[in-house]
Amino acid sequence: MENVLSSTGDSKLDQAINQWLQFDKNPQTVALVQGLVKEGAVGELWRCFGSRMEFGTAGLRAAMGPGISCMNDLTIIQTTQGFCKYLEQCFGQSLKERGVVVGFDARAHPPSGGSSRRFASLAAAVFSCRGVPVHLFCDITPTPFVPFAVSHLGLCAGVMVTASHNPKQDNGYKVYWENGAQIVPPHDKGISVAIEANLEPWPESWDITSLSHSPLLKDPFQDIHTEYYRTIQQHCHHRDINKSSEVKIVHTSVHGVGHAFVQSAFKAFDLRPPYAVEEQKDPDPEFPTVKYPNPEEGKGVLVSHINPEEGRGSWSVISTLRRGGGSWSWRVFSGNELGALLGWWVYQCWKQTNPDQSTVKSVYMLASTVSSKILRAIALKEGFHFEETLTGFKWMGNRARELLDQNKIHTLHTYYTHTSTVHYTHADFEEAIGYMCGSAVLDKDGVSAAAINITLSQQLTAVYEEYGYHITKNSYFICHDQAVIRAMFDRLRHYDNQEDVSYPRQCGGVAITAVRDLTTGYDSSQADNKAVRR
Repeated sequence: MENVLSSTGDSKLDQAINQWLQFDKNPQTVALVQGLVKEGAVGELWRCFGSRMEFGTAGLRAAMGPGISCMNDLTIIQTTQGFCKYLEQCFGQSLKERGVVVGFDARAHPPSGGSSRRFASLAAAVFSCRGVPVHLFCDITPTPFVPFAVSHLGLCAGVMVTASHNPKQDNGYKVYWENGAQIVPPHDKGISVAIEANLEPWPESWDITSLSHSPLLKDPFQDIHTEYYRTIQQHCHHRDINKSSEVKIVHTSVHGVGHAFVQSAFKAFDLRPPYAVEEQKDPDPEFPTVKYPNPEEGKGVLVSHINPEEGRGSWSVISTLRRGGGSWSWRVFSGNELGALLGWWVYQCWKQTNPDQSTVKSVYMLASTVSSKILRAIALKEGFHFEETLTGFKWMGNRARELLDQNKIHTLHTYYTHTSTVHYTHADFEEAIGYMCGSAVLDKDGVSAAAINITLSQQLTAVYEEYGYHITKNSYFICHDQAVIRAMFDRLRHYDNQEDVSYPRQCGGVAITAVRDLTTGYDSSQADNKAVRR
């Protein structure tokens, strides 16, 4: 093999490849690496081995394939070994008494032999070989089942193998702490250090066959399935309104795992089941009808697969289909618009069940910094609390847990949208589409949200008329060139002055009242221009 490796001409790259071939026991990824070496594909080898995936507060997310920069059997084992070691440091003997939970979606990558199911089994093997009880779901499951299981079973941590709405070649490793929320600093750094210190696979880490007879392995599927739906029922307001509605609802999981679970959620609430988009109903790792299985793409994800003549609308982007003048027209609600509707709805429900309005200070609503400030406007007028967090469910989930632990929240119903997050007498929202309903799951939870949403254009207008119009128009560009990215942001940060910090003062002819740049820690709305981080 040395003769072939010498063709790379780079000792650092050769060293990384040699270590990989020494550690990897997956014949498919070994063959892929050997093939690239034989072909002299130095550029592709650098892509696979140039740098290790960074473990952050969102865990890991990358393309499946060979090498330390990709999701594969070996990097899953290395990551789980580091995570396990870190948990041992934090929890000691308690880890072996309480255990962890591991779930997975339906993603797969045949060329490298990787799949969410296999990655979850390997993670379970790593934990169990260290004497840690593992609650490994026997089948595909929606993401919220994992954080729910952490809280319901009193576990130390949870792992969900999923790439959410990323392209089909990607996968991810999402980590939850004992509070049922995603990890936040300093846990990410601690886990990252532990991974680097435990790169060589432990002998038993590859042995997934031992799981079948391990006394440490449990399947939580039936228990969590039952308890999850029982729990979310407790946080639903005024279900009778939905029962009598003539509105027909369409749901699509966009080839993900949500179909069966959303159907169960509607059944739990005694609602008529939603129609399913047949072309996108079943889990399919190839995602054949979409380029990106991302609800933020709006109509591009759904429209061609919905038959308007059946009077169907779609909750998944909370789209409604309505007839006007004999023709059909679409209204796709953005995450911010949904956040406004859900926040308004939660507060109205709270008012109806709490005639003593003096307890309004027990109501909390949260939004991430990139979201509309509509909840702040509602809070200012109605007298409840509004808080803004950093971007991401992990921050809102952890802040929600802090409020719960401090008994600062009077009632617990949580709506959380990734472009909108709403917590009951606590509501939170972020503008990128995703929902958390109920305090039982401190992460985005589209399953429970599907059965609760009421999406009315008229009501949104009424909310804006009462609390003020909040308009957002955002989009995104994909750029992988770090030099171009740095140049773009450097220009924004020195817009009028190349020497000093100088952000734009106008955008499209509209005055910019404040700028927050969390990368540099700048916030012009603060007296010292320093951003407040939570």
